[in-house]
Formats: sequence, C-alpha cells, structure tokens
Amino acid sequence: MGLRDRLLVLIAPFFASLAIRFLYFTNRTEILGGEHPQSVWNRGEHVILSSWHDQLLMMIMSYRGKGAKILISSSKDGELIARTMSYFGQSVVRGSSSRGGRAAFKELLSLGQEKVDLGFTPDGPRGPRHELKDGIIQLARLSGRPIVPLAFVCSRGHRFKSWDRFLVPYPFGRGVFSYGQPLYYNKQEGVDIFRERLKDAISQNQQLAERRLESYGLSTV
Repeated sequence: MGLRDRLLVLIAPFFASLAIRFLYFTNRTEILGGEHPQSVWNRGEHVILSSWHDQLLMMIMSYRGKGAKILISSSKDGELIARTMSYFGQSVVRGSSSRGGRAAFKELLSLGQEKVDLGFTPDGPRGPRHELKDGIIQLARLSGRPIVPLAFVCSRGHRFKSWDRFLVPYPFGRGVFSYGQPLYYNKQEGVDIFRERLKDAISQNQQLAERRLESYGLSTV
C-alpha cells in the first residue's frame, strides 16, 4: 500500500467506529428475536450469524454474545472493516470466496471448535446480491453449528450504487434488528434441501423486520 492508503487504514477505522455508534444511538432501534441466539448460548453452544452484505455496517451493534470471529475479505476494504471491528472488541478471519477463501474457510472450521460465534455474509464479497453461496452451508454442515439469520432495516438512509446497494442509515430515524430461529443442518435432508430451507428462513426474517417497521407507519429504505 502507498502512503495514502496506509494513512487511511490507520485513521479511518477509528472514525468509522465513532460513526457507527453515533448512528446507532441517534436512531430509535429495537432487537427482535434476541432469544433465538440466546437459547443456543444458554446450552453452551455457539452460532453462525448470517447477514446480507448490504446490511453489514450496523450489525455489530445488535450483537449480545461473548465474542465473535467475522469472515472479512482480504482486500483493502476488508482491512478497513477488520480494524473497525477491533474497536468493538471483535476479531476477524481474513479471506473470501474470491480471495483467500479456502484458507479462511479452513480457519473458520478450526474456529468452530473454539468458544466464539462466527459471522458470515453469504452473498459477499462481490455478490450476486442476496444470493446464498455454498460457504455458509458447508460451514454449518461440517461444524454442526446452527445458522441464525440476522437482518437490519431502517426508515432513513442511503444506498450506494454498489453491487450490494450498501446501506448507511441516517441519524434520527428508526431501525429494527431481527434474529431468526437457529437452523441446524440435517444430514438426512442433504445440501439442496437445507439451502432452500435457509433461503426461506432468511427471507422470512427479513420480512419480519420490515413488517415491524411498517407497523410504525414507516417504509424501509
């Protein structure tokens, strides 16, 4: 990296962490379904948290577990995200389906034996948007951990013209985080059936968050 990029990586994550906290505390937010991951934690188990790439910015503010490892791209943008997450006390696994993914996946499987939750964006890092890739399915199959869908919607915000239409909420709006029920891979059903079940669960959880926002007379960005 050049000097400009090194300075960006050094300085930007601190201000990004401040911005995330500012956006969270200036919005009226609520968390639905927090009992779902909690039920897994109460059994001494850990989860795979699944959220779409465009909703990634605010997800850390809904997390109530004891510690997580998050799969982050090994790109320059990934380095910015990784350093930002460190300000929230969370660590990362570097890699993706397109850059270093195989090594990162092996590390995730080894982390599956540790007492940490695992964070995953199943359509990252380059899409297609809201399309499940095989990584999260194989991680659930091989680790035995449940996948817990996590969604975020807000009433005011901006979507970038990126492949994922990345979402940044504006201050002084309303936001909803929603956790879905844990889904365990069943060896009797096979990968294809589990994929469809997971798609349905993620979609239903997203709709639940949107309906909650609509119940206040607000539309989703």
